[in-house]
Formats: sequence, structure tokens, C-alpha cells
Amino acid sequence: MLAPEERQEIEAELARYPTRRAVCIEALKVVQRHRGWVSDEGLQDIGDALDMTREELDGVATFYNLVFRKPVGRHVALICDSVSCWIMGYEKLCQGLTSRLKVSLGETTADNRFTVLPIVCLGACDHAPALMIDDDLYRDVEPGQLDGVLENYK
Repeated sequence: MLAPEERQEIEAELARYPTRRAVCIEALKVVQRHRGWVSDEGLQDIGDALDMTREELDGVATFYNLVFRKPVGRHVALICDSVSCWIMGYEKLCQGLTSRLKVSLGETTADNRFTVLPIVCLGACDHAPALMIDDDLYRDVEPGQLDGVLENYK
């Protein structure tokens, strides 16, 4: 069941859209913001509120790569693996990040502090390679800058 705060935020979004179903991405983001990720139960809760099936919502959630369908750490580090980032140093940046955090792509650190995920594009091709942690975008990132960047996230 949606928590009162979740329901209130989703209801507020309904006024901005022509149909209940059109609110599904915003509803997924609301549930994720409150719960940290969107479980099958979360999909069912949203489906009940928007008159959608869990399967319909799962199709949206798995297409939209910023909806997390399994638990993630307190901070999500998205490392851009677009062509521009690959050319400008993605491999070294990825190796530096995963070795500092002692995880592979798709994994969460033992202390649950970070989950590291690849992302197709962060829209910073003119400043590649790029890394986003939570809502903070880092452009022109060099592996030597990672310690300073990671210190910002406790």
C-alpha cells in the first residue's frame, strides 16, 4: 500500500497529466525516492493507484534506466559509457572507480554506500568522460579526481 506521503505526491502529479496512466513514470520516481528502489510490491501499489497492471509498470520501469528494480546503495554512481566517454577515457575512469570502491559494475559496496551502474549517456559528450552521483554531474573526470569526488558522499 502506498504511504500517505507517496499517495499525496502522486495525486499532486495527476493534476498535470491528461490521464492517470500518464503519471506512471512520476509515480515510479516518487516510490523510489521514498523506498530507495521499486520492488514488485511497489509496482503493485502504483498499479492500484493508477489502474495499471504490475506488468505494464514493469515494462516502463525496466525501459527507464533511472528506475532501480533492485536495492541500491545510499548513493548511485552512474558512469557514462557512451561513445564520447569511451574515446575520452571511460575505461580508465571505470577501472579507477570500481577498484577504489572494490566492486564491479552493477554491484553495491559492502558498506551499502555506493552502487556503481553504467548508463548509456549523461548528455555531457562535450565534457567526457562523465560521472553522475545521485543528482551531481561530474564532467571531464580524471581517475585521479575520484577520491575527492567520493569524499562528498557519506
